[in-house]
Amino acid sequence: MFLEFKGDKLDINYIEKGVGKTVVLLQGWGTKAEYYGVITDALCKYAHVLVPEFPGFGKTTEPSQAYDIKDYADFTLAFLEKLGEKDVTLIGHSHGGRVIIELASRENLPLNIEKAVLIDSAGIKRKKSFSKKVRIAFFKFCKTFLRIPFVKKAFPDALDKLQKKFGSADYASSSAILRQSMVKVINGDMTDKLHLIKVPTLLIWGDDDDATPLSDAKTMEKEIADCGLVVIKGGGHFSFLKDPALTSRVLESFLNNKTEV
Repeated sequence: MFLEFKGDKLDINYIEKGVGKTVVLLQGWGTKAEYYGVITDALCKYAHVLVPEFPGFGKTTEPSQAYDIKDYADFTLAFLEKLGEKDVTLIGHSHGGRVIIELASRENLPLNIEKAVLIDSAGIKRKKSFSKKVRIAFFKFCKTFLRIPFVKKAFPDALDKLQKKFGSADYASSSAILRQSMVKVINGDMTDKLHLIKVPTLLIWGDDDDATPLSDAKTMEKEIADCGLVVIKGGGHFSFLKDPALTSRVLESFLNNKTEV
């Protein structure tokens, strides 16, 4: 599907399965739609499931400019508008959860969000340790030095190697545009938006998640008015892969208003 967005004509890759109420699954940073097969296969038994890939992720066209969180949210709205969707439930993993927080905290949306599910969601910026601050300061010094014209000319690949060494695995594997987007996104803090979320919200979290720790989930549970938390024992940042059966039961219970899991 082609979509005009922010001056680009994007070829959007997405998965569509099942019939029923529409459930939209938003992916984590740099992942592919098929990574979420255990969820989509369970959901499509009773719902119409859409799993779009964000610009630059998977097979979707890379954008010509860096996005911030508002852009990712606007892209999601544009995608759903293109398909004529008006009433949706949103499920977001990691980065996708951050996008949902942005959407669900807005007023006067062009569509109705019936429910939201955040799985190991990003969105809360934590205070940096002293060692982390020193590492960042050193990185910024080296980056400034390597951008000096004669240094850059003498060592043309040094800056790229430095960024890959100091950045996360997601950062290192991303293109230049997506790296700029990642910096914009992770430097934002969504905490102040949580209390604005009024839709029923389910949190699914791994207690061994070291990317978005369980403490983030507890903050979200406290700040979001209508919210519940399910913890997956031994689950990491992709907690749904640790216990797909439990994840499927919890989702079905929440989405279909069942009282038993």
